Amino acid sequence: MKLSRKCDYALRAIVEIAQAGEGEYTNIAHIAEKCSLPAPYLEQVLLQLKKAGVLSSKTGPGGGYRLRQPASEVTLLEIIRIVDGPVAPVRCVSMTAYERCSCEEDCSLRPIMSEVRDAIAGILDGLTLEDACTRTRGRRRAS
Repeated sequence: MKLSRKCDYALRAIVEIAQAGEGEYTNIAHIAEKCSLPAPYLEQVLLQLKKAGVLSSKTGPGGGYRLRQPASEVTLLEIIRIVDGPVAPVRCVSMTAYERCSCEEDCSLRPIMSEVRDAIAGILDGLTLEDACTRTRGRRRAS
């Protein structure tokens, strides 16, 4: 599994939004500057997360984007699946985008790929935005 650039931007931006605190709006210019991301592209990424119900937005002074749920309730897996889709290494083991393959019944790799999918999904589903914020704060203090 390889994250797309779009997903990388989404994760970096949403962690920055989560760091602002519950209920606080963060504007795109701040996120773009803080995360070194292109603002026009960032807008598209954040709109996708808004349409998926993860973010809400407000226009005007003091506006921007904020989480709709506490950071402790939003997993990294949820964000990755919204932006990039399945986390399975091959489609025949995907939980969200399954596609049958011609050698599925006799394939000796399929059970291994299922384990890989489960390991990746398990780790990402066990990590929340709050966890990412805590780890980021810890790294900043150590620097």
